[in-house]
This record gives sequence, structure tokens and C-alpha cells, in this order.
Amino acid sequence: MTHYKPRSSVAEQYRTIRTSLQFMGSRRHTKVIMVTSALPQEGKTTTASNLAIVFAQQDCRVLLIDADLRKPTFHQIFQTENNSGLSKLLYNGGSLEEGVHPTGIYQLDLLPSGPIPPNPVELLSWERMDLILREARDLYDYIIVDTPPVLPVADALILAQKCDGVVLVVSSGKTGIPEILKVKEVLTQSGARLLGTIINRKRRKSKEVGYRYYGNIDKGYPV
Repeated sequence: MTHYKPRSSVAEQYRTIRTSLQFMGSRRHTKVIMVTSALPQEGKTTTASNLAIVFAQQDCRVLLIDADLRKPTFHQIFQTENNSGLSKLLYNGGSLEEGVHPTGIYQLDLLPSGPIPPNPVELLSWERMDLILREARDLYDYIIVDTPPVLPVADALILAQKCDGVVLVVSSGKTGIPEILKVKEVLTQSGARLLGTIINRKRRKSKEVGYRYYGNIDKGYPV
């Protein structure tokens, strides 16, 4: 939406979220932002893609990392190959540029997942993941990291400790309050900095038209 329909109300909401994140970053350094959800199919990948694009539209150098080593999708969204990427860098080492692909969107690069490995949690725990993020910090203004959902697997908890902050995507009408509170609890216990929540797919009142995305990027409490 932010690329093909930049004047839409949805695109405007993503720009509002971008502004909130930048304001928080001015108070406390926030450069590597992880996007996750409690459960599958809540819209976290769509959210991560659009956030990366609106940051790039502000003439920032942005790297989008597909750290979902179980069900990667960014190589399909941006129509790039997936033979090289994060998993190969974690296994074999090498420089970041060996795995990065241009997206066709100005200032936005993609580090796809690479081939699906048998041991995602172990791979993401390795020091090489820290080295990849360290190199990315030197080359990019913002790094957006997409992960698997928090509750089914431990991957997101490992990555949350390596990022500057976490944005939680919640699907309105799908995710229950108990699941949201559980995610907040486990992220906090892991040492993550929860920046806030984005409520996705929330309908406006009947007199209004379409959908709207809302962001509470401040205290990390469910909206």
C-alpha cells in the first residue's frame, strides 16, 4: 500500500507510526526494530514491509531482514531469489553484502531468509547474528527485522534481545487479550524493549469507510 498507493489512508497511518518510532529514537537510540506478533497470520510481514518502505521514502537507507527462517515470504513479495540470504551468512559467514538484494524501491535493500535450515533457534542464537546486525548498523539508517510469531516458537525471543525495540502486531478480532498479555510478559522477561502495538484490520465505525491501522508506539501496552 505504501509503495503503490502512497496517498491512501493506510499509507498515512504507516507514516504516523514511522514518526512515532523516530520520536522515540530521538530520546533513546532505536535503529534495529523487530516486528512480530503473538500468533501466525496477524499481518506482521505486511506491517514490516510497509514500515520499511515508509522509512525509505524519507530518504533513509533501510535494510529489511527476513528472520523468519521457518516460513519466509519476503523473497516472494519483492520477487528476489532466496538461494543466498540470512541462513547462509549464519552458516558460512561472509560480509552482509553477499546476502543482500536490491528491492527495486529506492533506498530499500532486502536480506532474505536464505534456504530454510533445520535449526532456526540455534542459528539465530549464534554470535554471527550479532555480527550481521552490527555490520548492518554501520551501513543503514534503519533495520527492520521480521520474525516468526512469539507464542509458537522461541525464535522471536532470541532476536528481541539483539534488537533496539520490538513492535507487536495484533489482529483485531483474532488475538485475545490473554495472548497479548502473555506475549508482553515473555518479551519483557527476555529483556526486550517493547515499543508498542499496532492494531491491524480494525474496522472503522459504520459511518466510516474502509479499514484503518492504529499505532500505540509509546508504552508498549496493548491498545
